[in-house]
Amino acid sequence: MKSFLVKLLGVFISFKGYLFNNWLMYFPSHTLRAFLMKRTVKSFGKESSVLMGVEVRAGRNVSIGNNTIINQKVLLDGRGGKLVIGNNIDIAQETNIWTLEHDVHDDYHVSKGADVIIEDYVWIASRVTILPGVTIGRGAVVASNSVVTKNVEPLTIVGGVPAKLIGQRKSNLLYKLNYRPLFR
Repeated sequence: MKSFLVKLLGVFISFKGYLFNNWLMYFPSHTLRAFLMKRTVKSFGKESSVLMGVEVRAGRNVSIGNNTIINQKVLLDGRGGKLVIGNNIDIAQETNIWTLEHDVHDDYHVSKGADVIIEDYVWIASRVTILPGVTIGRGAVVASNSVVTKNVEPLTIVGGVPAKLIGQRKSNLLYKLNYRPLFR
């Protein structure tokens, strides 16, 4: 009987995640998505915006700061550790942020996880992949289609596969993000 109840609970949790990620996060209302995020993730900051199609895994480990924009079809994975997203972060569409991956050197394909920290004023362009154990420093920029495998220093611009230094950002970082387009 105990085994049956454990399986039933697992099915319920899976269904709840399915409903959240595949139905509710596609509803065209910023207010509703913010309401749902506040009840799904560890913390969700003031004036932050989550556009349609964002997927959250293990939201209890995901923290999102103030004035942060998470664009369409972004994956936020908290299964392998904490995912901390700071203030005034701009994460463009189709970005994947992972805290869990498989160990390529393990004979049994075991999973390993680590925290991902994204400090304030970071700009992550479209289709970026960020792997577990990475910290992206304050004000850094990650170019489109990059794969971030190592820490990124503050105010640097990185790009490529794997992401490497391609420039320095020259900004006093005084902006405050606020983006809520209709039907996105």
